[in-house]
Amino acid sequence: QVQLVESGGGLVQPGGSLRLSCSASGNIFSPNIMGWYRQAPGKQRELVAVISSSGSTNYADSVKGRFTISRDNAKNTVYLQMNSLKAEDTAVYFCHHRGLRVYWGQGTQVTVSS
Repeated sequence: QVQLVESGGGLVQPGGSLRLSCSASGNIFSPNIMGWYRQAPGKQRELVAVISSSGSTNYADSVKGRFTISRDNAKNTVYLQMNSLKAEDTAVYFCHHRGLRVYWGQGTQVTVSS
């Protein structure tokens, strides 16, 4: 089992920034992929950004140039720096870990509103 603990969500004004963190613990298989998905009310869960153990990244087109994903392999932690936030970024953000199995965090709310 792998446990994921997320932090960093909250309320921010349009144009603002937030940084999400997700730390993994337990039976971690390497190499693996960690990252973030999000789900807005009434919509399906969608990819935001993921990063492999070697540092390869993949971003949703909607966040390219605004969000940056990074990870610290020694700490089994992934980060999502979100800049120039828009109202449409409002969602619950879920940490994702894919090794031998897929694991999800409990989700953290990000609300972008004035």
